[in-house]
Amino acid sequence: MKHITLIMIVLTTQLCVAQEIGVRFGEVSRNNVAVDAVFQASQSRIHANVSFGNNGVGLDALWDFVYKPLGGEAFNWYLGAGPSASIGDGFYLGVSGEIGLEYLFSGVPLTLGLDYRPTFWLIEETNFEAGGFGLNIRWRF
Repeated sequence: MKHITLIMIVLTTQLCVAQEIGVRFGEVSRNNVAVDAVFQASQSRIHANVSFGNNGVGLDALWDFVYKPLGGEAFNWYLGAGPSASIGDGFYLGVSGEIGLEYLFSGVPLTLGLDYRPTFWLIEETNFEAGGFGLNIRWRF
């Protein structure tokens, strides 16, 4: 598992063109607050979170394979999926889906987004969490 994580990090850093970093409030990997980051990768992007809370530490790395402007250039919508993990009272591993809408402010390099992220946990307990609504606030570099 450590080798797979290291390979994912190396590939992500090699493919990145631009990035955003901020916070996510809402359900994310069994916690309520996360460091939220977006890494551009050619035509798509990687939406990653590291969450902290009473349930330990959570990790998400979702590939947003549909990322398109909606109406004008300020609104974007995205759809993606990827692995999620939670390390705390136990080790949970699953797959999360994601659909969201975001607004890119033009005068300030700030992105404000809302998304829905259900998760299907496979390891430790097989469980489907249909919650997962979140608010993302990110600074664009």
